[in-house]
Amino acid sequence: MRIFDCTTFFNENLMLEVRFNILNKYVEKFIVAEAKYSHSGEKKKLNFDINKFSEFKKKIIYIVIDNEPDDVVYQKKDNSKFEKKEDMRTNSIKRIAHQRNKIMDYLSEADDEDFIFYSDNDEIPNLENLNFENIQNKILIFKQKLFYYKFNLYCDRVDWHGTKGCKKKELISFDWLREIKPKKYSTFRFDIIFSKTKYSNIKVIQNGGWHFSQLKTPEDIEIKLLNQEHHDEYRLARKNLPKIEDLVKRKTIIYDHKAKSSDYKFSKEFKLKTLSMNHMPLFLKQNEKKYHEWFDLEK
Repeated sequence: MRIFDCTTFFNENLMLEVRFNILNKYVEKFIVAEAKYSHSGEKKKLNFDINKFSEFKKKIIYIVIDNEPDDVVYQKKDNSKFEKKEDMRTNSIKRIAHQRNKIMDYLSEADDEDFIFYSDNDEIPNLENLNFENIQNKILIFKQKLFYYKFNLYCDRVDWHGTKGCKKKELISFDWLREIKPKKYSTFRFDIIFSKTKYSNIKVIQNGGWHFSQLKTPEDIEIKLLNQEHHDEYRLARKNLPKIEDLVKRKTIIYDHKAKSSDYKFSKEFKLKTLSMNHMPLFLKQNEKKYHEWFDLEK
């Protein structure tokens, strides 16, 4: 039984460095998928440089996705193409799914009994103290703490169920894996029989790791927000929002994770909390000085 850690990449070199170091002793292969376009459809240069991670080079499988998915919807006018506002979110979701699912083509080294985990780049599972030989559940979901801007600036509004995994023999697609509900449903519920998102044979890993969101400069956070899944909402709201630099300084976020899907999520401010180093993975505890600029050290 081995572990294959799979993720997507935009330009998050800091997060990859931390990810590789935290997970290295558990992982057989790191599979990193980068696309030549953003989730908003903008063409982009390739940012991954394997030479920056020479220590882990033999473990890394790097994938380049050249094209957008075939079913992205564009409108045409005057020999140019554009996206209608109502198509932007749907197209973003299709691009994300396409990038994730391409990883399926690069699992030839994995055996049926090997565990395959998928995380977004900034979601790092806590694999310490897990005995995978004894796990009989079909699907594993990691309940993670959510942080913003700094490694230890904590958002306590939601429990983040980021990393998800299963054995290779159970894997349908990475998009399927990502959409599974983080809840163990009763076997007596009729609606789970044909569902692709609701399952009873699930294990939720408590203390399941860390979601380090937007550990970037304010300028790079802006670039990410303009190119991620919810870029359409952010573009509409950004004129009326505080500057990102100001939000970071005030340890505040403007994204409402609990808002209804029909409401704008960039609408309210929420204060972050500074947590002690006790909540950090061992690698970050041991390298506090190296990454000091990415910690909130104010007492």
